[in-house]
Amino acid sequence: MQKSDSEFSAEFERLLDLAFHAEKVASRRLARQLGCSLEQALRQTLALVAGPAGLAQLCAQRLAQRAELAATLAARRQLKVEARAAQSLQQQAPAHAWRAWFDGSAHPNPGRCGIGAVLIAPDGRQFEISQAAGYGNSSEAEYLALIALLEMALPLQPPLLFVYGDSQVVIHDVQGSERLAALSLQRYRSQVWTVLRQMPEVHLRWVPRHKNAVADALSQSASGLIVSESADIHTPDTIVHQY
Repeated sequence: MQKSDSEFSAEFERLLDLAFHAEKVASRRLARQLGCSLEQALRQTLALVAGPAGLAQLCAQRLAQRAELAATLAARRQLKVEARAAQSLQQQAPAHAWRAWFDGSAHPNPGRCGIGAVLIAPDGRQFEISQAAGYGNSSEAEYLALIALLEMALPLQPPLLFVYGDSQVVIHDVQGSERLAALSLQRYRSQVWTVLRQMPEVHLRWVPRHKNAVADALSQSASGLIVSESADIHTPDTIVHQY
């Protein structure tokens, strides 16, 4: 019984879908050389590739490989989803925790520095810092913002504090090994750890800049204040506003 044109067409599409790019190129070249149809040329090309196992076995093998690849990619996507969910959960502070955000800026860089921070208690009380911080670079300003925030929180002794900042340099420097810490920021790191050792439990987390908008606005505002550019950067006398 002969196959209909539609059956031939469907089978050709299936072979074309399973063929590799190089096999398709070779089939087009063979079709031109022999003056035959592309389907006939493709069948000959794939038959050579299949060898004694036969074309049907080759097709089955490639379908199995494709299914295995799809399953692997799906598993990887699921792992990424789970990793993002775990990271998001890790960054979320429980309801009873204090939460804080810090940011430092320098205009230009290095230039006039400003620091900003906000600390929120579980009962809704809010404390803000917006302060000029001398002259220095952005990493120094970020560190000074973190120091000012922690010193503001220290006398309040929050039992659990989650601190968020958008400076990967500072976050990684504080959390990393002292042996690998940046030498130029060593004194700031030391100040941070002096305060951290006096607090019950503090978790430091990185967030993207758009999730640090309040602290960023406070630091940007503060960096616009008139300060002496000849002065070394220093830990400022913190201005705290409570709401």
